[in-house]
Amino acid sequence: LSASTSSLPPLIIPRAAMRTLGLALLAVSSSFVGAARLPFQSAIRAARLPPPRCVASSAGSDVSLALPIVAAPSPEVEKARAAAEAAVAPKAASAALGKKLGKGEVHGLPLVIGLSHKTATVEVREKLSIQEKDWNQAAAALAAYDTIQEAAVLSTCNRFEVYIVATDLFAATRDVLHFLRAHSGLESAELRPNLFMLQDEEATMHLLRVSSGLDSLVVGEGQILSQVKACYTHAIAPADDEAGRPAGSAGKVLGRLLNSAVMAGKFVRAETEIAKGAVSISSAAVELAVMKTPDDLGVPLAEARVCVIGAGKMSKLLLTHLESHGVSTVKLLNRGRARAEELASLYPDMDITIGLMDEQWESLRQCDLAFTSTSATGCIVTKRELVEKGWGEAGAGRLAIIDISVPRNVESECNELASVRAYNVDDLKQVVAKNQARRREKVLEAEVLLRDKLAEFVSWQQSLKYVPAISQLQAKYEAVRAAEVAKAAKKLKGLSDKDMQAVEVLTKGILNKLLHAPMSYLRSEDPDGTKASVRQVNEMFQTGDPTN
Repeated sequence: LSASTSSLPPLIIPRAAMRTLGLALLAVSSSFVGAARLPFQSAIRAARLPPPRCVASSAGSDVSLALPIVAAPSPEVEKARAAAEAAVAPKAASAALGKKLGKGEVHGLPLVIGLSHKTATVEVREKLSIQEKDWNQAAAALAAYDTIQEAAVLSTCNRFEVYIVATDLFAATRDVLHFLRAHSGLESAELRPNLFMLQDEEATMHLLRVSSGLDSLVVGEGQILSQVKACYTHAIAPADDEAGRPAGSAGKVLGRLLNSAVMAGKFVRAETEIAKGAVSISSAAVELAVMKTPDDLGVPLAEARVCVIGAGKMSKLLLTHLESHGVSTVKLLNRGRARAEELASLYPDMDITIGLMDEQWESLRQCDLAFTSTSATGCIVTKRELVEKGWGEAGAGRLAIIDISVPRNVESECNELASVRAYNVDDLKQVVAKNQARRREKVLEAEVLLRDKLAEFVSWQQSLKYVPAISQLQAKYEAVRAAEVAKAAKKLKGLSDKDMQAVEVLTKGILNKLLHAPMSYLRSEDPDGTKASVRQVNEMFQTGDPTN
């Protein structure tokens, strides 16, 4: 470490973090490859050490994990790392799907690992992107690791995030990174500098901010709330055998967390003006067109010939904002005609010509400005194709393309052609900067509200540690009841089966009423910190391990 980071500023380690960091360094000293490196990274995050390349986290003043890779590891180290990872590879998904906690087992803590427009370029984001229909499949693959109790995936144009619940966050981090490398095809040296990681309360607060639109490229935008809601819906969904979709992999903790995030997103938007006048990715793309078309095309946006490729939600918003900026004629392309016609019918005042994707190149020849927003997993416009179609020739007509898809629909190399200007979602940052400046006060108001929502979730989460005690208490007194009934069996042998059932119901009813008060107490929140500990409860009722 000292040899590779000698040029970096010194790191000041908080005293409270020394023990965690020391344990991680001990792990590193025993093995410098594979899984041993990951707890060290987690310890750096836990200690809140600013890495050499800092990225502001969603929790305000905290710093997210964005570890630099100073030098590529040698082939020998990579080989050793691969061997170490093979030893901890997940078991078959079929054996781990539906994995649930048994009675008395401990619920884990939330952990989020991912990247966003703040930490990674679109070139990296698109390699981890997962289509919504495949979210549960990816979550099931994560839940197949023994270290991971619950999992969910959120993948949008500006972020890719994996939410998990685990008891051993160090080991779970190792396994999530193993999954991300396998899924993206990226080596550690390419992947790790772009990632952030947040644990426990910081992970919870991050998701609350994401759902509220505070962590979005466009602050306050509403689409992210719909995406988090979709994540929640998928995460708790049952398996659909006919469609071949696996069940969601969220359990008690992650299901509650995602639901809390959706509720918080709605609450913040209702109580503040964070969403009032907010722009979306689509409206930011149109604003970018307003800024760029005079220089790129020599005409204002209202006079440009416009083509929109794709007929999804983003394209619908594009048409709305294009119309508001005076664009009256549009060529709309889509794979299927029916969906394009349905979208066009929503804009009766616009002259929308509908075409299929086989008309793409002819349509691009006849337009000045094109917007691409499709679900294609690869580029539909490349430099080679543009050259073949004549845009590389002298005197070729000028063409501007704004691509708001992730994965990208347009190669960045298209900008190497003199007659073409290609923009992607990362180019929208210059547009949304003004929006963020206007919303700073609203963001602060929203942060205060989210702190309350965080406290509510944490209080519920703390109550989970009493679940084993509740189960043990119920089991113990049920055993007492059953034993007493059995002891009186000889005296009750003259009763009919129906009468014996009545005795069972009666004794269970008495037991439930006697346990109602202690059960309610154990399930209650602890706002002032005076609630009895699990150890005290076990000592009082003589259940479980009194040392807990």
